Amino acid sequence: MKRFINIHTFLCLVLIVAAGCKKDLDLAPKDKLSDASFWKTPEHFELAANDFYFGLKEVSQNTDNNSDIAFGTGANAVSNGSFLAPANSDLWDDSYEQIRATNYLLQKAEESGLEAAIDPSVGAALFFRAYSYWNLASRFGGVPKIETVLEVTSPELYSPKSTQVEIFDFILADLKEAATKLPLESELSADDMGKVTRGAALALRARAALYMGTWAKYHGTGDAAKYLAAAVESANEVVNSNEYRLYTDKGADSYKHLFILGGDDSKEVILARRYYANQATHNWTRELWFNAMTPTKNLADMYLATDGRPISQSPLFAGYNTLTSEFANRDPRLAMTFVVPGSTIFFEGGILQPKFPGFSGSDATHTGYMLRKFLDETEDAASFRGEYDFKEFRYGEVLLILAEALYETNGQISDADLNRTINVLRSRVNMPALTNGHVGTYGLNMLDEIRRERTVELAFEGFRRDDLKRWKAGETVMKQSLRGVKFVGTEYQQRYPDLKVGTDIQVDAQGFVVAEQASSRQFLPKHYFDPIPLQQIQLSNGSLVQNTGW
Repeated sequence: MKRFINIHTFLCLVLIVAAGCKKDLDLAPKDKLSDASFWKTPEHFELAANDFYFGLKEVSQNTDNNSDIAFGTGANAVSNGSFLAPANSDLWDDSYEQIRATNYLLQKAEESGLEAAIDPSVGAALFFRAYSYWNLASRFGGVPKIETVLEVTSPELYSPKSTQVEIFDFILADLKEAATKLPLESELSADDMGKVTRGAALALRARAALYMGTWAKYHGTGDAAKYLAAAVESANEVVNSNEYRLYTDKGADSYKHLFILGGDDSKEVILARRYYANQATHNWTRELWFNAMTPTKNLADMYLATDGRPISQSPLFAGYNTLTSEFANRDPRLAMTFVVPGSTIFFEGGILQPKFPGFSGSDATHTGYMLRKFLDETEDAASFRGEYDFKEFRYGEVLLILAEALYETNGQISDADLNRTINVLRSRVNMPALTNGHVGTYGLNMLDEIRRERTVELAFEGFRRDDLKRWKAGETVMKQSLRGVKFVGTEYQQRYPDLKVGTDIQVDAQGFVVAEQASSRQFLPKHYFDPIPLQQIQLSNGSLVQNTGW
């Protein structure tokens, strides 16, 4: 059961003051608590740290519409490379607001003399400062590094950008220190369930280190070996802690249920943006009913056949001629991520209704595919009141980080390491193990298979564009057409006989639906970094330099 609820700090402070005022002697304002009266006890620091959790990604922000594996209700300017430098950025503003708040807590912690008594709150501040810089650095590269509390007259307001390497070094240092101050998951009380832990700090450290390690390797910037070693170290520490395990409570359907209400508070979840009935809810299930994010053929073809071989060479692949043939004999995660035509979806009133994604009415999508992942099966979610969490940090990702970092470090990975990483994930869905022998027998590439596993396991959790950037694969992948189901000569064409190819529906030479033509897509070297918001450059009095190409 969920217990930890984020309560807005200052509302809490008002209640504390109201309860503690003395009628005659306390002349302080009754509706607020002065800063001098706060920061006196560990409870004060805990209240302040609770506010940081509002900075975690919301469930609807885990979009992959900016990549090659998803397409929304229309063209995405980031995905197709047509976006321009914006005047402002919520990510930039919100991140630096969070950084100021964390710096303030850290400053007050140094002044308090409370030392170890406030370690969890200090650890949380370090984690969320690193998390904010991670969000900035993964988008913009180098950004101003602010370690102190700034006022309107502070000269640091006009700080130039630190380099990408300097920011990542700062992130890793903060997280290493945070891990020493935060409790293990098993040490949390029931009331504190959902708070940041040592595992969360190490998971983010592993994520950031893998990003910078592979970026350095493929872009030639920084010490790849150093960051890959940090990724291996941090991921291994999470694995060896025995604090986490994959969610398997729903048997063969566990992967599907992990991302909805059944997976909340499971042992796979390391840190989540939490939602609560009647207090903090979302509408993600209904948004996905209306195809806010839909899969593409680029992703569908990545799922292996049940013999562990790619569909391009497996005799088990049943082709594209019927509505369901391409889903047959495939990795079960395909049918738990995509809606298989004719399968039932939970709708309002508890109705289980067959769904046939296609090209007309409420079933229409731009690719002919529909997303199954994140569709909850509760009346609340069907009625605009979703309360399932967004699991931003989960054990499955840590296993994938470890496998990739080991391979990138050594150019190889042992079967023993595959068995404790990727094959744990495959075992959950009863897929054959990945081994060096299998790769050799079928002429596969081990790095490609590790990346394939990452893509299908983490699909639509918001990782794909970052992965393509750090692999320096943007120019290759992002310029390709975004395609969907095969239409010409299949049951789809029979089902929609009035749709005229080339007029009502666009297809390629093989008859596959094209949601966006390659000619409408670009990925230039400048797209590896987002542009700095124009207003920030203007406010910097010339100290902030725009990213190259923008």
